[in-house]
Amino acid sequence: MTNFNIPVIDQNFLFRILGGFLLLIAGWIVAKILEKIIKKFLDKIRINQVMKRLGWIEAFSRVGLNLDLVKFFGEIAKWLIFIIFLMFASEIWGLAPFNQFLAKIVDYFPNILVASLIFLATVFLVDFTYRIFFGIVKEEEEKTEVSYSKFLGVVVRRVIWVLATLAILYQLQIVPHLILSLFIAILGLIVISVGISFGLGGKEIAKKILEEWKEKF
Repeated sequence: MTNFNIPVIDQNFLFRILGGFLLLIAGWIVAKILEKIIKKFLDKIRINQVMKRLGWIEAFSRVGLNLDLVKFFGEIAKWLIFIIFLMFASEIWGLAPFNQFLAKIVDYFPNILVASLIFLATVFLVDFTYRIFFGIVKEEEEKTEVSYSKFLGVVVRRVIWVLATLAILYQLQIVPHLILSLFIAILGLIVISVGISFGLGGKEIAKKILEEWKEKF
């Protein structure tokens, strides 16, 4: 009589497999909920409308790209949460190398979060300066007076974007030493330029700009 050795399936192994998949399902549900919350919040603060007013939507459409920050940040939030749950599931499954790889990605999350916050703050700061300078320029055009506000508004917005871009790159750890050096150099150049302009006759221009702001408010 022939004896057949029937392999015995480890129940703990099955429980780990099942538990990992249940954790992934729960993670996907949580990620989708967070995605909806993020999208709802960004819709409420009208982030896409601000980008359209600043001309970014049109600029991206010219190269065939549809810029939708609501969808973009919603997707980032969803996948970040899902990766966290995937890391926990891989730990249950005993996939140590894959778990360590995901842990490195999760450790990078704070950098992405801070960079995203810097970008959002920059968008609203630039929009705020745009509204101020646009209002002043519009009033000056109605009065048919020469205004320095339009030029200054363009300079201020570009400087804000440059500094914010460097801050974001530094936060994302993209050649941080070079980015930090550029940031300090540009900031120093701005301070020196402003000081020289005031020392070489820029006082009158600055006085006129401040008077325009005073009349605006």
